[in-house]
Amino acid sequence: MSNIFLKAERFYLRYITQNDFKELQAILQNKEVMYAWEYDFSNEDVQDWINNNLERYKKYNLGFFIIIEKTSGKVLGQAALMPDLVNGNKYYEIGYILKKEYWHQGFATEAAKALVHYAFNTLRLEEVIFEIRPENFASRKVAENLNAKICGDFIKNVRGKKMVHLIYKLHC
Repeated sequence: MSNIFLKAERFYLRYITQNDFKELQAILQNKEVMYAWEYDFSNEDVQDWINNNLERYKKYNLGFFIIIEKTSGKVLGQAALMPDLVNGNKYYEIGYILKKEYWHQGFATEAAKALVHYAFNTLRLEEVIFEIRPENFASRKVAENLNAKICGDFIKNVRGKKMVHLIYKLHC
């Protein structure tokens, strides 16, 4: 497959395409999966998500990527490495959104670990961050399993709603 971004042990990360609309709908429009966002994605929002990632690819060759299980070919979710601005500082953020049926199986940790390795060894970054809601204990555990430490917090404006996010930082 020519649109693979990165390979991990159990899956690979590939670039999002317009053909992923239905798979992204299944993720982004699932209230249980997107509980930390406290936002219901419309079809237009899903299309915007695709378009925003396509733009990030052009500009940085980074963004959210589709996680495809190697053995079954099933979409497990998404994982991201992308630039972000937090409190006026530029960082590279790692994120993950898995379909509920793939929670608690180590996929988010494996994806984050692969992206951290890419960030430090290919991009030669000195640090990455994870932006995580305080009550999202599963995502916090992923960051902590990689030895990321809380270094602060910030208020993120999501669709007009102010949400506290912890900043977990990991140094190479």
